[in-house]
Amino acid sequence: QVQLVESGGGLVQAGGSLRLSCAASGLTFGSYAMGWYRQAPGKERELVAKITSNGNTNYADSVKGRFTISRDNAKNTVYLEMKSLKSEDTAVYYCAPYLPGVQWRNWGQGTQVTVSS
Repeated sequence: QVQLVESGGGLVQAGGSLRLSCAASGLTFGSYAMGWYRQAPGKERELVAKITSNGNTNYADSVKGRFTISRDNAKNTVYLEMKSLKSEDTAVYYCAPYLPGVQWRNWGQGTQVTVSS
């Protein structure tokens, strides 16, 4: 069974930084592209960043230049470095394998990020 455990969220002032971590188990981590997603109150979950198995990255326009996704395959962990945070970044952040055309269902508990203005 795949298990995803997100951590590192918190309350931060606008302009601040946070580093999120996601520890994965139950899958061959290094073989999967991984994504960070977020869901704000009243909104659908959205993909904010993804990283391929060999380290290529892509970002949503809303976070480009401010967020950096990385991974450590030896630790089965994916990270999201967030800088210059804005109030609109407030959401619950989740990680999951990035599988185009597949609806991922086995979400972790997520980690809450709250940015105060």
